[in-house]
Amino acid sequence: MSASLLRTGLWALLYVLATIAGRLTIMDGSSLSLVWPAAGVAAIWFATQRRAPLRRLDPLVLAAATVAVDLATGASVMLTAWFTAANLVQVAVFMRMLTRLGPHLWGAGGTEPLSRSADLWRLMAATVAGSAAGALVGPTAIWATTGEFQWSDGLVWFLRNAVSILIISAVGFRLGYHRSSGRPLRLARPARLAEYAALIACSAAAYWIAFGGTRLPLVFPLLVLTVWAALRLHTTFVVLHDLAFGVAAVLFTLHGTGPFAAVASYPVRALVAQGFVGMLAIVGLSIALGRDERADLMTRLAAAGREAATQARLLTTIVNAMSDGVSVIRPDGRWIMRNPAAVSLLGGVTSRTQAVAHPGHYGLFHPDGTPLPEEEMAHTRALQGEDVHNLELLVRNAGVPDGRFISVSATRLPADGADEGGAVVVFHDVTAERRHRDELSSFAGVVAHDLLNPLTTIDGWAENLGETLAAMPPADPAVRDAGDSLVRITRASARMRHLINDLLAYTTARNAAIAPVDLALRALVVDVTTARADLAAAAGAPSPQFSLGHLDEVRADPVLLRQLLDNLVGNAVKYTAPGTVPRIAISSSPDDAGLVRVEISDNGIGIPPGHHDAIFTNFHRAHRSSGYAGTGLGLAICKRIVERHGGTIAAADNPGGGSRFTFTLPASTVPAPVPARS
Repeated sequence: MSASLLRTGLWALLYVLATIAGRLTIMDGSSLSLVWPAAGVAAIWFATQRRAPLRRLDPLVLAAATVAVDLATGASVMLTAWFTAANLVQVAVFMRMLTRLGPHLWGAGGTEPLSRSADLWRLMAATVAGSAAGALVGPTAIWATTGEFQWSDGLVWFLRNAVSILIISAVGFRLGYHRSSGRPLRLARPARLAEYAALIACSAAAYWIAFGGTRLPLVFPLLVLTVWAALRLHTTFVVLHDLAFGVAAVLFTLHGTGPFAAVASYPVRALVAQGFVGMLAIVGLSIALGRDERADLMTRLAAAGREAATQARLLTTIVNAMSDGVSVIRPDGRWIMRNPAAVSLLGGVTSRTQAVAHPGHYGLFHPDGTPLPEEEMAHTRALQGEDVHNLELLVRNAGVPDGRFISVSATRLPADGADEGGAVVVFHDVTAERRHRDELSSFAGVVAHDLLNPLTTIDGWAENLGETLAAMPPADPAVRDAGDSLVRITRASARMRHLINDLLAYTTARNAAIAPVDLALRALVVDVTTARADLAAAAGAPSPQFSLGHLDEVRADPVLLRQLLDNLVGNAVKYTAPGTVPRIAISSSPDDAGLVRVEISDNGIGIPPGHHDAIFTNFHRAHRSSGYAGTGLGLAICKRIVERHGGTIAAADNPGGGSRFTFTLPASTVPAPVPARS
C-alpha cells in the first residue's frame, strides 16, 4: 500500500513538472501551449498504475496537480476547471481504447512489448481517440472564457497532445516492458557502439545546422537520420532518439530560431512544429517495428527450417530402418521416394526409369499364381480413389526365385495447392505368416478328416450294439442302462461329427481358392430354402415360411455362397422358440461401390445384447445355456466367406422380433436387361 502511494506521489511530481514545462510554452496572444508533455506523462502514469491498490486515487491526484499548476501559473478558475476535465477525459478515453485494441501490450493489461507495426497503429488509434476527446473539452473552455472560438485552437490542442501521448507512451511502454520482464535493455553490441556514437554526433550537428543559425528549409532532410536509426539500431533507441531531437526542434522554435520560428502565425507555427515531431515518431517507429517483425519472422523461419530438416532426417532414418517397405508415387506414376525395404521386398528389382514399371517387371502375381493386371496394382487403385488394405500378392523373380508373399496397402494422398498429391504404398512380408497359417489349416483339415474314420467306426459299432440291445428283453434293468448309455454315445458321436464337419468347412472357407462367377441369387436362395423346407417336413417339424423379395444377381463362388446362405437360413430356422413357425424374409438391394446388400431377417429368439459382434468369432455361442446345439463356428464361416468376396457382414435386432443379418457381395458384371418398350 505504501509502495503504491509512493509511486502515485512520484508520478504526480513528474506530472507537475511536465505541466509547468507545458505552461511555459504558452504562445503570445494565446491561451494555448506549444507543447504539452503532461499528456504523455499522464498516459504512462495511468498505464503503469492500472493494477495498483490505490489506482482510484490517481484521478483525484491528477486533478489536484492540474488545478494547482494552472492556478499558480495565472490561469483563471474557469479555465482551470475546464483544463482539468479535459485532461481526465483525455487519459480515460486513451486507456479505454488501448485496453480494447491492444490488451496484449504491456501497459494495457498484457505482457508483450510494443514490437509490431500493428501495435503502433493500435497505439495511434488510442492516441487519436484520447486527444480528440480532450480537444472537444479544452478549446470549449477557451471559447467559454473568452467568447471566441477558432478552429486552429482545437487543432493545435489535438495535435500537440497526440504527439506528446504517442512519443512519450512509446518510450514508456518500451522501457516499462524491459523493467517488468527482467530482460535487460541492450541497445548495442560492442561492435556497433561506434555506429550509435556516429548517429548521435551526426544528429546533433544536423539539427544545429537546421535549427541553430538558419531559416532555410533544411528540416525534412533530417528524416534521413531517423531512417538510419530505424533501419540499423535498437527500436528503443529509435524512440529515444526521436524524443530527444523532437524536443530539440521544439526548444529551437521556442527560442525563435530555425525554420519553424519564421512562421508568423502562432497556431500554424505550433502545428508545423508538432507535425514534424509526430512525423519523426511515426516514421522511426514504423520502420523500426517493421524491421523487427521481419527479423523475427526470418528467425522463426530459420528455426522452422532447422526443425523441419531435423524432422526430415529423423523421418528418413526411421523409414530407412523399417522392415516394411514404404513408397510414395506421383499421379503420373513416378516414384517420389521408396525405402530400402521396399526395394528388398520386391527382390531388388527396380525400374530403369523413375516411373513404376508394369507388374511383370517385378514378378507380381495373385496368390494363386495368376498374373497381376496393371490396373489392379495397389497404387493404381489408390490413385483412382480406392483404399487398398492387406492385398496379398506373390513376388517371384530372379531376386526371389522361390517366391515371397507380401501384403500391400495403399491410400491416396490429398492434393494441396501446387502439390498434386499421389499415393503412399506400404509392403509387408507375410511369407512366414502365410506359411504358418497354411500349415495350421492343413493340419486342422487333415486331423478333422482323419478323425472321421474312427468316428465312423464308433457309429457302426453303436448301431450294431443298438440292434443287439433291441433283441434283448426291455424289462431287464441292465438292458435299460445299456440303452441309456448307448443314446449318450450316439449323441456325443453326432456332436463330434458336427464339429469335425464345421472344422472342415471353416478350413475350406478360409483357404480354398475361390472361383467367382455371375450368379442368379434368386435361384440359389430358392434351392436352399426348398431344401430346408424338405428337411423340416422329413423331421416332422413345422415347415418354415419364406418370403423372398427382390434378389439381384451377384458375382461369387457358387459353393461358398451356397454354404453361406445355408448357414444363415439354417440358423434362422434353428433359433426359433418352441411351437413357433419360423418366418424368414430374404431380399437384396444395390449398395455403394458396385456391391449388393443381402438381408435375411427372422422371427427367432434374437441375439442377446452385447453379442452382435462377438457371434462372428470362432467358437462363440450366444445361447450356450439355452439348449440349442452348435459349435460356434457357423457364423465365423459366414464371416470368412463374405470377407473373401470383399464384403462385410453384420447382425442386428429385427424390429418385429428376432434377428436381421446383412452382408454384401460384389454385383454381377453382367448388366441387368433393359425392359423392352411396348
